[in-house]
Amino acid sequence: MTKILIIDDEKSIRHTLREILEYEKYHIDEAENGKAGLDKLKEEDFDLVLCDVKMPEMDGIEVLENARTLDHTPQFIMISAHATIDTAVDATKKGAFDFIQKPPDLNRLLLTIKNALDKSNLIQETKVLKKKVAKSLEIVGESRPIQEVKETIEKVASTEARVLITGENGTGKELVANAIHKLSNRNKKPLIEVNCAAIPAELIESELFGHEKGSFTSAVKQRIGKFELADNGTLFLDEIGDMSLSAQAKVLRALQENKITRVGGEKEIKVNVRVLAATNKNLKEEINQKRFREDLYHRLSVILIKVPSLKERVDDIPMLVDKFLGDIAAEYGTSKKEIDEKALDQLKKGNWTGNIRELRNVVERLIIMSDNAITATDVKKYADTP
Repeated sequence: MTKILIIDDEKSIRHTLREILEYEKYHIDEAENGKAGLDKLKEEDFDLVLCDVKMPEMDGIEVLENARTLDHTPQFIMISAHATIDTAVDATKKGAFDFIQKPPDLNRLLLTIKNALDKSNLIQETKVLKKKVAKSLEIVGESRPIQEVKETIEKVASTEARVLITGENGTGKELVANAIHKLSNRNKKPLIEVNCAAIPAELIESELFGHEKGSFTSAVKQRIGKFELADNGTLFLDEIGDMSLSAQAKVLRALQENKITRVGGEKEIKVNVRVLAATNKNLKEEINQKRFREDLYHRLSVILIKVPSLKERVDDIPMLVDKFLGDIAAEYGTSKKEIDEKALDQLKKGNWTGNIRELRNVVERLIIMSDNAITATDVKKYADTP
């Protein structure tokens, strides 16, 4: 049940608000002054606070300021019979959701409470989602090859150096890019990802640099490209080995001059972007075959990070499996399934041409198809292992 704290030095106001809100099925607690209210906030978590502004000893603004330092800060709705625009603005600047005059209009009060609680729920959901995303982007493993990757990330993340990430499909190159951005000085700005292999060659330039209205048949309005969206942040060019030579030339110019021009446009636009790139191809071989520009390769590969294949880090399989068992159980809303040692030994023998992505798919299949616990027999039956 939603918990609301009413802080007001007028007993009649507290009583009236309690009757109204308890009728709406909210759980209500009261405090007769600011200090008592702050003590309750320190002892117990509330979803929302209705707080008077003018109170002896500690006024409502002081309560709000002090509450903002607590681990759990509920939404605040300030109420006052002596409201001024300056007071309302001050309260809002300090984190109050809204400001309502006494005596409060019932409909407005209930609507404001609903909106404040909706905002609180959205904030909480966002925090949960961010934790899930952070967990899914975690680089798991303690083997020497993966430790070397982590050490390199820590060294280069805080610099502005461009990084070329190489490795087979499914090894987690995008996790490396995310880790670099997260530890960089640009982490307050976005990490913009472009999968160069997924975009048709005729559209890749528009995707990267944007286009002006009417620059081609389907350009019905102006579009901002990924370079502009990543301004002051990081641009991750995944599968850059699949980029057309024409687009490569424009990317090279953007890296050299820190300027771009939209397709169909003439104006040069300054951009401040750190570029990370990744590929599963041998770019030196692509250069020999005239499919990749050597000058672009040298621009991108200030730092080279090779992500090891799963065959090079077999000892990490138990840790990866344990993570996948937990992640998939959370997705399915079920309890985490156990796996025995012999099953893990069997998984270590796998070929894993699809690397970590393939391993996760197999773990999900084993969760679905096995009974109480995953055994070596299950692995032999449902996974491609010897």
